[in-house]
Amino acid sequence: MAERLQKIIAQAGVASRRAAEKLIQAGRVTVDGEVAVLGMQADPARQVVAIDGQPLGQAERHVYFLLHKPVGCLSTAKDERGRRTVIDLLPEVQERIYPVGRLDGDTSGLLLITNDGALMNGLLHPRYEVQKTYVAQVTGQVTAAKLQHMAAGLELDDGPTAPAKVRLLGKAGGTTQVEVTIHEGRNRQVRRMFAAIGCDVRALRRVRFAFLTLKGVAVGQHRALTQDEVRRLYALAGLPRK
Repeated sequence: MAERLQKIIAQAGVASRRAAEKLIQAGRVTVDGEVAVLGMQADPARQVVAIDGQPLGQAERHVYFLLHKPVGCLSTAKDERGRRTVIDLLPEVQERIYPVGRLDGDTSGLLLITNDGALMNGLLHPRYEVQKTYVAQVTGQVTAAKLQHMAAGLELDDGPTAPAKVRLLGKAGGTTQVEVTIHEGRNRQVRRMFAAIGCDVRALRRVRFAFLTLKGVAVGQHRALTQDEVRRLYALAGLPRK
């Protein structure tokens, strides 16, 4: 059955779907020896799809992990400067895996890791509004009015934010602890939201992604997702039943 080339490449575990599009645009992908173009489809059972002249192997088995990312670890598959990445925390995994989205280097918490490009794209697509919950420790004056403003939506330099769920958890050690749930995924969004109400985030941790939590997973550790969890994520991402 013919499928888009970027999907075939992602399923083979070579690159994410977005990275595969760049490979196609760079002229590095061929189908039966002919240079491919973006939007082209192929049948991997009948045609030879190759990158830089090397035919794709069989599709890798899909793997799914929940990682408790520590501060200082980069949410990328590889760093040109040799810094530690989240993939370094899963040394036993043989498949070519990627983080689902990003957490800033100075943010800790729940991060999904997989080689399932279709699921990754679905979970990150704005259409499905997958919720992510963070706990922030902030300094500055935190008032009910400010939190209500944050919940209703703020104007940032890249446009207004969608409404959020905001809950005051308490105060300790000169900081205020606030729980924030959003479904957007802009760069450093939670930190910028607090800056917009005059507060500074001193520590930030993602504690929930959709229905998944960090329960039982220590900082720097990971666990495999269950089949039921994967099926539920597929449903959230608008994909056919896994």
